[in-house]
Amino acid sequence: MIDPVLLRDAPELVKRSQLSRGESPEAVDEALAADRVRRTAITRFEELRAEQNAFGKRVAQAPKDEKAALVAQAKDLAERVKAAQHAATVAEDAATAALAVIENIVLDGVPAGGEHDFVTLRTHGEPPTFDFAPRDHLELGELLGAIDMERGTKVSGSRFYFLTGPGARLEYALMSLGLQRALDAGFIPMIPPTLVRPEVMQGTGFLGQHSAEVYKLDEDDLYLVGTSEVPLAGYHMGEILDLGGGPKRYAGWSTCYRREAGSYGKDTRGIIRVHQFNKLEMFVYTTPEDAEAEHVRLVEMQERMLQDLGLAYRVIDVAAGDLGSSAARKYDVEAWVPTQDAYRELTSTSNCTTFQARRLDIRHRPEGAKGTQVVATLNGTLATTRWIVAILETHQRADGSVAVPEVLRPYLGGLEVLEPVA
Repeated sequence: MIDPVLLRDAPELVKRSQLSRGESPEAVDEALAADRVRRTAITRFEELRAEQNAFGKRVAQAPKDEKAALVAQAKDLAERVKAAQHAATVAEDAATAALAVIENIVLDGVPAGGEHDFVTLRTHGEPPTFDFAPRDHLELGELLGAIDMERGTKVSGSRFYFLTGPGARLEYALMSLGLQRALDAGFIPMIPPTLVRPEVMQGTGFLGQHSAEVYKLDEDDLYLVGTSEVPLAGYHMGEILDLGGGPKRYAGWSTCYRREAGSYGKDTRGIIRVHQFNKLEMFVYTTPEDAEAEHVRLVEMQERMLQDLGLAYRVIDVAAGDLGSSAARKYDVEAWVPTQDAYRELTSTSNCTTFQARRLDIRHRPEGAKGTQVVATLNGTLATTRWIVAILETHQRADGSVAVPEVLRPYLGGLEVLEPVA
């Protein structure tokens, strides 16, 4: 959630952020009102409790003949303290709920608007051209014996698939390359749990506008994660971190699950929009002052991956209304998909500033500081199943074979070309 002090001191800034997201600024006034009620209720409770403590001493020191009357007064005061405590708890819950409605404050320069109002920051490479009719990734995957959608649907339903033979090897190669790049950059590799408690899912911001995307196991009160960002954010929940040696950087390799609610009729062919996939996710804890520089660093790592895979791409600054509740700024890297004649998102990198960490109570103690401060968190994709789409389509040949990007060959036993199966 946002800093309550910022809400009180700069409500107009918060309203501007809400408006740029396409959200109601009235939520700011409602949160301010709830915060005032909360502080008043807490003050009243603390005053009565102090009065109760002082009265208790008076009763203890009173002469015997006065104690009966004072005890009766003490009981009345105790009832008032109990009622005030209840009122403070109710007000606290109401203020927390009102504050939770307000999304993270967007950073300066983030474009206002929705999904189509992004700003293209740069492009890299030329979209490939062919002297033959290019096949889409599913046709190529079937020719190569790499993707089996039919049996995926038979076993699990729509938007499920098998990666088979070279398809499975290609994904392992991609993920292994990404993991090695992460290790070289100082990230700690992690294989996190993919089921998390509600407070972790809520803390990362996925039970707000994205709740329809999340699978829940009601009987166990656990959620399946759509990204390892969630368990990695919860990893240090309730802790005070030592950032004296620099940011804490993790690379989480996990299977991810998304319901894809509201996407019916979109990308139903192939493996672009599916219910289950694998992903290598970078996650960083750092100081708020260093968060923007860290954001740039994550994007640079993603771009190097796509460049070395020989993919044409663009980097976009995502508009405020398409950020998601936790992100203050998000950069997407979108690769060219030839048969769609369009760029499609392969990576997403978000600076969540202190929003998630405040919810999850993750702090650090700056050198020389008296108290603790909330940390900043960032996340970004370094490899995922969807990349196979762009690789197959970009590097295809007329006979249905696909050239393996050189950087992946060491992870495929030196294999240079994926050949159609007989």
